[in-house]
Amino acid sequence: MGMSDYKEMGNVRETPFGYTLSIIGGKWKMLIIYILAENQTVRFNELKRKLGTITFKILSSKLKELEADGMIIRKEYPQIPPKVEYSLTHKAETLLPALEQLCEWGLKNKKD
Repeated sequence: MGMSDYKEMGNVRETPFGYTLSIIGGKWKMLIIYILAENQTVRFNELKRKLGTITFKILSSKLKELEADGMIIRKEYPQIPPKVEYSLTHKAETLLPALEQLCEWGLKNKKD
């Protein structure tokens, strides 16, 4: 099915595209998934450092949302100081070919 096949579904949020955007839309979620795809397992502070300007509160919120949507795994180690690692679920890994296509599009269309 193409994008035009979903015209009659009503509100765009009710389409498969709308569902996808609800999972990965916004400023940070695709970047978090990209970093996890590149690094396999990443700790919170490393994620924050790689994302740059994101606040602690926003990163924490986006990670919780991604976890609730079944996109990331949060593994907490009972130690002092606390250690928490994040990685992608199989569900998220099935999205990676689409993200690779977006990267290819950016490579072809970015003006130097």
